[in-house]
Amino acid sequence: MVARIYKPAKTAMQSGNACTKSWVLDFEPEAPREIDPLMGWTSSNDMKSQIQMKFPSKDEAIAYAKRNGLAYRVVEPHERKKTLKSYAENFRYGRIDSWTH
Repeated sequence: MVARIYKPAKTAMQSGNACTKSWVLDFEPEAPREIDPLMGWTSSNDMKSQIQMKFPSKDEAIAYAKRNGLAYRVVEPHERKKTLKSYAENFRYGRIDSWTH
C-alpha cells in the first residue's frame, strides 16, 4: 500500500484558499470499487482508503511516513498563474471581448 502526500487544490465552489494550506497523507486504493448489482452503489473492502491525515508541512508528512515504515509518493502542487485585472477593465474602450450586458 502506497501513501500519497499532496497539497489539495482549491475547489471550484469557493473563491478563497480555504483548506489548501495543509498537506494531506492518504492511501491509494489497492483494488477497484465494486458496483452492487441490486442498488447500484459503489463499495470497497479497502479500509485504508478512508484514512486521511493532515499535516502543516510536507516535511512533517514525510517524517510520519518514514517513522511508520510507509512507502510514500509526494505529488508537488502546481502553481497557478495569477492574472491581475481591475474592475475598470470591464468598461474599457476598445476591449476585445463582446459586451455581456
